[in-house]
Amino acid sequence: MEIRFTTGPTPLGCALIAATDKGVCTISLRESDAGAEESLRARFPKAEIRRDDAALRRALEAVRERITGRKIDSALPLPLDLQGTEFQREVWNELLSIPAGKTRSYLDIAQAIKRPKATRAVAQACGANPVAVVVPCHRVVMSDGSLGGYSGLPGVKKALLAAEGVTELAEKA
Repeated sequence: MEIRFTTGPTPLGCALIAATDKGVCTISLRESDAGAEESLRARFPKAEIRRDDAALRRALEAVRERITGRKIDSALPLPLDLQGTEFQREVWNELLSIPAGKTRSYLDIAQAIKRPKATRAVAQACGANPVAVVVPCHRVVMSDGSLGGYSGLPGVKKALLAAEGVTELAEKA
């Protein structure tokens, strides 16, 4: 597999965008370019990985716009290539239905995919989300309204929600 990537600064750290020929496969926020690239290489140890800033410039800008709250639901210039289990992809597809500025609980997501006892598995799928910001796992919170976990840098989940204007957690549609 060939993977192209770019990195760039955002208000929430260094963003890494990586894509296969099918679409964006990884979006992550790290403290540095080196840390982001190291994480990508660890995730895809057998892939041929090369930097391609020009090809992914628009995708990086779309991620920056989402992070700052501009064009939160704008279409990403490249399609997504989500690599995960069937259950994970089911959860990620459900996350895509959460509107900007709204949140759902892990239980809400489990019920929406007709697996009401799978709240921990939903949380694990959120943690395994390979395309942070675009598949909005940051919009999923605990049933008690607390933020819960986030696999990115500290404070990122709260900042992403604030950029979307979230004032109450675990709102219903």
